[in-house]
Amino acid sequence: MSSRINQSLAFLNNLRKIPLDEQSVDCLYSSKSFKAELLTQIKNAKYRIYLTALYLESDEAGNDILMALYDAKRVNPELKIIICIDYHRAQRGLIGQKEASATNASWYQEVEKVQGLGIKIIGIPVKRKELFGVQHLKGFIFDEKILYSGASFNNIYLHQEERYRYDRYWLIANVKLADSMVSFLEKQIISSGAVALLNSAVITPMSELKVMHKKLTRNLRQATFDYNGARTDDCLAITPLCGFGRRKNKLNQTIRKLLQSAQQNVVIFTPYFNLPAAIERDISGLLKRGVELTIVVGDKTANDFYIPEDKPFRTIGALPYLYETNLKRFAKRHQALLSTGQLQLNLWLHEDNSFHLKGIYVDKRFVLLTGHNLNPRAWRLDVENGLLIDDPQHQIEPLLNKESAQIFSHTQLITDPNQIQDVSEYPDKVKKILLRLRRTKADKIIKGII
Repeated sequence: MSSRINQSLAFLNNLRKIPLDEQSVDCLYSSKSFKAELLTQIKNAKYRIYLTALYLESDEAGNDILMALYDAKRVNPELKIIICIDYHRAQRGLIGQKEASATNASWYQEVEKVQGLGIKIIGIPVKRKELFGVQHLKGFIFDEKILYSGASFNNIYLHQEERYRYDRYWLIANVKLADSMVSFLEKQIISSGAVALLNSAVITPMSELKVMHKKLTRNLRQATFDYNGARTDDCLAITPLCGFGRRKNKLNQTIRKLLQSAQQNVVIFTPYFNLPAAIERDISGLLKRGVELTIVVGDKTANDFYIPEDKPFRTIGALPYLYETNLKRFAKRHQALLSTGQLQLNLWLHEDNSFHLKGIYVDKRFVLLTGHNLNPRAWRLDVENGLLIDDPQHQIEPLLNKESAQIFSHTQLITDPNQIQDVSEYPDKVKKILLRLRRTKADKIIKGII
């Protein structure tokens, strides 16, 4: 075993871990069951609910969640309910939406004005502008339980209508883990003075948060979860991780160590194929060592930015094609390994639904649940978190196998780069944008922030 593998395993084994009971871990397998579980947990919560996501949308599914929270608060006035979302995202309209006067934040304000029960909807400004970084922490805490998913709250994530956006949904009951996640939110973010209440009559403008915001971003670069954990490698256990910024990012470091520790097989889920350079190097290294690598990525038509050809085109609709050109280039570079099967590229596509899964499995032992997109934006700009499960005795393998079977049931295996469309086959408007970006070398800049 190489010294790099030994060092990486030592890093992973040395992480402080919270022991888990096998019976305390469960997995959900559909967006409909995810919504049902959310509503059940909201109804049954006794003393605290903390929901952390990118956004809570003003649509039917978002309304169902918010009204369920107010109903729970009405039944139990002592129930503490806090929703943490991105400050900027809440105060703008949808991308491409012409009428932006009504935002999610204005909806929150109207609901609180009517309900008046004191639920807190907190906006977290990670950067001065949304383009350069967002609140991308994930996790929903109900008393002593954590429902972890990369999903936000709207119609498509919660499968309100015909279409759904598929994610991962893991339920873990552990008071130490729940306490550590709540403590992180309270100590590092909510009490920072750099956040704003989005459902108050007046929302604090960014100009008034500027001084404390600098302190918040500085602190987030060094933040860790606070808990008493053991350094163990012989039992089912979990480690909460967070990361922000390019340097000394504990979540990024752990992702790299996972890939560098691999000896047999790795599975990567990512919705956007735009790997950071460091990940590409680690992938090249594990492939050279003979490790089997499976990558599951959404087909371009399953990307949340995809615009069908019969719909009015907007510039942002070129992004799924840009991701696909990255994938084709990767497939060409590793064509020999595609032929042998050491590298398996799987495109997820199920009717007109979309794909939002993230995460990594390594050697059927380490399981990373995360909202991290494994792209340059997540690597450098967004604040991210994740839960690393260490399962040395394969106790939750049946759950992982069932989840994998569900995921792979809608994938196509790519054995030849020619199975992936070429730029010459793209719609004319997309071709023009991609060729212009390539000619001006702006594509490299774009890839650094998406």
